[in-house]
Amino acid sequence: MTSDWARSGPGAPADTPLVFTSKLLDAIVISGALWVCTAIIRPGAWDSRYIMASLLAAMTFFLVAGVSALYRPWRGESLTKQFFRILSLWGQTAFVLFLIAYSVKASEQFSRLVVLSWLIATPFVLSLWRIVASRLFWHFARGSARRRNALVWGSGELGDQVTQAVTNAPWLGLRLTDYIREEEDGETSSPRGQDSESAMTAPEVIELRARQRDFDILYIALPTTERRRIADVIERLSDTTVSVYMVPDYFITSLFHGKWSTLEGIPLISVFETPFWGVDGWFKRAQDIVFSTLILAIIALPMAAIAIAVKLSSPGPILFKQRRYGIEGKEISVWKFRTMRVCEDGGRVPQARRRDPRVTPLGAFLRRTSLDELPQFLNVLMGDMSIVGPRPHAVAHNELYRKQVAGYMLRHKVKPGITGWAQINGWRGETDDLYKMEKRVEYDLWYIRNWSFGLDVKIILLSVVHGFFSHDAY
Repeated sequence: MTSDWARSGPGAPADTPLVFTSKLLDAIVISGALWVCTAIIRPGAWDSRYIMASLLAAMTFFLVAGVSALYRPWRGESLTKQFFRILSLWGQTAFVLFLIAYSVKASEQFSRLVVLSWLIATPFVLSLWRIVASRLFWHFARGSARRRNALVWGSGELGDQVTQAVTNAPWLGLRLTDYIREEEDGETSSPRGQDSESAMTAPEVIELRARQRDFDILYIALPTTERRRIADVIERLSDTTVSVYMVPDYFITSLFHGKWSTLEGIPLISVFETPFWGVDGWFKRAQDIVFSTLILAIIALPMAAIAIAVKLSSPGPILFKQRRYGIEGKEISVWKFRTMRVCEDGGRVPQARRRDPRVTPLGAFLRRTSLDELPQFLNVLMGDMSIVGPRPHAVAHNELYRKQVAGYMLRHKVKPGITGWAQINGWRGETDDLYKMEKRVEYDLWYIRNWSFGLDVKIILLSVVHGFFSHDAY
């Protein structure tokens, strides 16, 4: 079990020899890739500048990789998932390096072709040594006489997932001997159950097989409501040499942001937590500042043209300011180009609907193309919003839906965004029934649980490609 040491503060465990070796190999790959690219493209250019750059890159990669728990046991993770994890982390590393180079004005000291080649090649080589290592381990584990026999005692989807993980990952060095499954009707099923075990309870069967040395490891994948039976099995096995692993019941934490951490060595599971704590928060804020500044520079003229058009098309202010909930549920003022003949921000705010008489002709176009949202990049620059995150709702809508949708306010564990995972998946526009809001919240919470730099980039690109035009926005 690996703690999320980057979030845990004091009491985080020190690097194991395997983690130290992994970091050493990563540092060699990062520095070696830069040296090879320099030797091929600019022979003789390798000097102290490139050495310092490679060391800085390695340290930055260790930092972002540690926050994302890259150096945890990865043998059970698919090679494809490993590659995309490394690609995302290397992208974050490159982003930080560009910020540093820009701030100290050192970018001109390096060959752009060398740097570009290095940035492209490195994630592939970082993945390559992991592929080779996993295949070697798989080869030795499969042929080793020390393969360990595993027994799974579980129920429902959680038990099935653990069983499949053991069966489908031979490089773990495990052999599944049996799966004792607790059925919904209270019965216990076992493919290998013997007649002599038919009158025995599951704890008794497990103890009997343990004393017969039928298995070496027991994985318990039961809900916490079975804690008395779990305690019974653990007590029975305390007189054997069987290793016991508890698989947490994620019925609750899977809905939110469940992560392992420690508090002075005490294992914890975060049930409700923001992903943007510590280094991740700084990185997210730096990403927002850089992107919003560049975007505002690009859209300054279009925004000026829209402002003039809004002023000439109907009486009223150019910008509309509405109260929304921001991070931690604190009120913020969100800016938009005015698209209606009224500016409503009271205790009851009717949602915009199809052919809404309050919407001006120009406003209908701005809403359909999301151009009315452009002033919110100023909110991002001021720190009230993020470019990517759950869309903010009017305060009146928040107070309504927080009572009807479970986990609704957990959207506010992060800053609201201009675009988000729910929006690019079609859950935008009027929520004329509760199901639509439930789906929007479901996608928002998925984003919070699975945030990464690569996911933000994906959402931004999809928003640019097809997210701005929507038939559901009116």
